[in-house]
Amino acid sequence: MPDLTTNIGGLTLRNPVILASGTVGYGTEYGSLIDLSLVGAIVTKTITLNPREGNRPPRLRETPGGLLNSIGLENVGLEKFLDEKLPMAAGLETELIASIAGADAAEFADLASAVGERDEVSAVEINISCPNVKRARRPLWADPEGIGKVVRSARAATQSTLIVKLSPNVADAQSVAEAAEEAGADALVVANTLTGMRIDVDSMTPALGNVFGGLSGRALLPVNLALTWKIAGSVRLPIIGGGGIASADDALEYILAGATAVQVGTALFKDPGVAASIVHGLTERMIRKEWRTTAEYVGLARKEKEPCLAIKADS
Repeated sequence: MPDLTTNIGGLTLRNPVILASGTVGYGTEYGSLIDLSLVGAIVTKTITLNPREGNRPPRLRETPGGLLNSIGLENVGLEKFLDEKLPMAAGLETELIASIAGADAAEFADLASAVGERDEVSAVEINISCPNVKRARRPLWADPEGIGKVVRSARAATQSTLIVKLSPNVADAQSVAEAAEEAGADALVVANTLTGMRIDVDSMTPALGNVFGGLSGRALLPVNLALTWKIAGSVRLPIIGGGGIASADDALEYILAGATAVQVGTALFKDPGVAASIVHGLTERMIRKEWRTTAEYVGLARKEKEPCLAIKADS
């Protein structure tokens, strides 16, 4: 059998399939619906220092090719997460990655320090890219200097593996990725959701209570796949590709573009077993191709078109 073991900035996963933040709660909500022993890791719902109620409803709207969400980082806050949610997740049969979001570099550092020292947590994902909370006209996710400050502060606060989740809502994603790398990130997620909206023509008002939301699902795949290709040629960090993945072939596209691992999210709402199906499909593909490890096909589609710097990190 091929070896699907995957290394992400010092974190070793049994395979490259990760369940994305915001789709599996705090890790225990899916109960018997998902066999977590079959996936590489799960990422918790994003945690902030204080509890958040999130945005006013409606918060979800289906749209052709995807889903708009405007949850607004609703969560229980750091204290309850540490005292209640993490102990409940301790027995999960997979690696646990904690997602955090702060208002500034100091908050990110406090959060990284608090969750990074917990035994239940294998890595920390820095969410700088949620599109459905109110931001200044130049949001953090588009500011390389601001991202550098956040990552440096978090890096100084914890020895845990730091994964930075980037946004597709930027004109120059490569500069943002390079800033995160220079500041001490161990890996990157490429990428979060794309800003979108719908309007209810009967009420003649925005379909979401917050007006704007994040577009996820099938429509996002070609957007984030292109970003993965670009960023894999700019940084030496492992990349976790995500957006629109619903099959083994979708996951393989990201890996062939230069991703070391992938995140699956919206597809879980339709089929909780999709992640296990992706792992099985990747295994079958590797057997047919006689690939021994996942590293053999990271960036393979690039060949002589453009070098893949990202694969250097784990080679």
